[in-house]
Amino acid sequence: MLETDLLPWIEAVGALGDDVLEIGPGPGLTTDLLSRRVPRLTAVEVDAGLAGPLPRRMEGTNVEVICADATASGLEPDRFSGAACFTMLHHMPSPVDQDRHFAEVNRVLRAGAVFVGTDSRDIDWIREAHADDIFVPVDPDTPADRLAMAGFVDTVLGVEDYQFRFVTRKPERS
Repeated sequence: MLETDLLPWIEAVGALGDDVLEIGPGPGLTTDLLSRRVPRLTAVEVDAGLAGPLPRRMEGTNVEVICADATASGLEPDRFSGAACFTMLHHMPSPVDQDRHFAEVNRVLRAGAVFVGTDSRDIDWIREAHADDIFVPVDPDTPADRLAMAGFVDTVLGVEDYQFRFVTRKPERS
């Protein structure tokens, strides 16, 4: 699915640039896809159990893995040429944390940079799959407003059967 569905969508969005941030890579399946398409990739993962093995697997590649909280990463401001988060927002403990995450991504992106993301919708079978896990789904009617509150512009949102996708960008400097 990543190769046949997610990747073509990412490529249609346009270039993410030369220094890309991936938030919440988990075991690194999307990291593998992104790393083959960008010169430099920084993956921020809060779960130490996942962030531990991923750096070893990415050793010698163009990927740096950091174990950090996506709401306060400590990364330099205005550094990244693009950012991505795939199916991780619902793992954040609250909508407030999700909004802090959006603001943090805006802080670390360069002016004009693109931010792409996907997340699961609140559907019974997805909720059941998260019975022993955090599941705080994002209402697909709200991301455009929430991203705007974090400082993003030109958000395009697509709602599908089991997920939603967004593309937005940090404004150019005026």
